[in-house]
Amino acid sequence: MYSEKFHNQFAEFSSKRVLITGGLGFIGSNLAISLVELGAQVTIIDSLIAEYGGNLWNIQPVREQLHVNISDVRDEYSLKHLVKRQDYLFNLAGQTSHVDSMKNPCQDLEINARAQLCILEACRHHNPDIKVVFASTRQMYGKPEYLPVDERHVLHPVDVNGINKMAGEWYHLVYHSVYGVRSAVLRLTNTYGPRMRVKDARQTFLGVWIRNVIQGRPIQVFGDGKQIRDFNYVDDVISALLLAGISEDANGEVFNLGADDPISLSDTADLLLSIHLSGIKEFVQFPVDRKNIDIGDYYGDYRKIRARLGWKPTVLLEEGFRKTLSYYQEFAQNYLDVEDAHANYSLCQS
Repeated sequence: MYSEKFHNQFAEFSSKRVLITGGLGFIGSNLAISLVELGAQVTIIDSLIAEYGGNLWNIQPVREQLHVNISDVRDEYSLKHLVKRQDYLFNLAGQTSHVDSMKNPCQDLEINARAQLCILEACRHHNPDIKVVFASTRQMYGKPEYLPVDERHVLHPVDVNGINKMAGEWYHLVYHSVYGVRSAVLRLTNTYGPRMRVKDARQTFLGVWIRNVIQGRPIQVFGDGKQIRDFNYVDDVISALLLAGISEDANGEVFNLGADDPISLSDTADLLLSIHLSGIKEFVQFPVDRKNIDIGDYYGDYRKIRARLGWKPTVLLEEGFRKTLSYYQEFAQNYLDVEDAHANYSLCQS
C-alpha cells in the first residue's frame, strides 16, 4: 500500500510495540494499518462507544495481524497492563463532536480530560520510557485573530470540546516537563479520507456530505458557505504522527498541521460534486447550536512542523476526494449502519 520511501522513512517502527488508543476510529485505524505494514506489533484500545466512531470494519485488512482490546481508557486497571513494555503510544481516543460537548459537557470532560490523566498516570508509573503522541485539535484557537494561525496564536476555545482538549494537551506537556514522559502534540485540522465516520456529523461535516453525495441527496451548506477551511488527507496526518513519534525534537512541542490550498465551504461542495459528476448543493440556515460555536474562517500555519520534522502535506484536495469517494462507493454499507457492520464482521470472523 505504501511506497518504498515511506517504509524506509519509518523503518524504525519495525518490530516495535505500539499502543493506539481509539484505534478502531478513523485516524487510529489508518495508523494501525500503516504500522502493521511497517512491521510493528500493534495493540488497539477502543471502547466501541457507538457515538465515537469506532468500527471493527476499519481494521479489516490487518485484523489477524494486531491485537484489539475493547476497553475504556478511563479504566486505570486495564491501562496499567496495556502500557507496559510498549515503545510508543499514539493517543487518539477522544470525543470529537463540538455540538455533543455542549449538550453533555460532563461526559466530554470525562473522555477528553480525565481520561488523558488516567493514560498519563499509567505511563508515569508503569512505563515512563514510552513515547507518546497526542492528537489535539485546532478548535482550541477559537475564532482566529489572524490567518494563517500559528502555534503562538492565543488559545480561546468557543466550546466545551475545545476547553477539554486543551486540558488534555497540557496534561501531556506537563507530564513531559515534570516527569519526563516524552510527549508530542499535534493540533489537527479537518482530516478526511477512507474510514471516516459518514453516518452523521459527529466527526466532521465532510462525512455527511460524502454520504449524501453517494446516496444522491443534496449537500447542505450552512449560511453563505464563504467560511474558509483547510483539509488534510488522512495519509498525510499518519505521516505527521509517525514523524512526531520517531523524532526526539518533537518532545515537549506542539505542532499545527495545515494545507497549502485553503478553500471555502461552498467551493469545497462544488469540488466534491464535480468529482462525483452528479448531485446538487443547497444553502440552508445555520442551525443555532452550530452557529453559536462556529469559528468563521480558519487555516493553519504549519511552518513549525515543516522546519522541525520535515512534514508537509502531499495529497491535494481533489486527489484526496477522489480516493475517499472511491472507498465509500465500494464500502459504504459498512459505515452507514455500523452496528450491522459489527455483527456481520463478527460472523465473518467466527
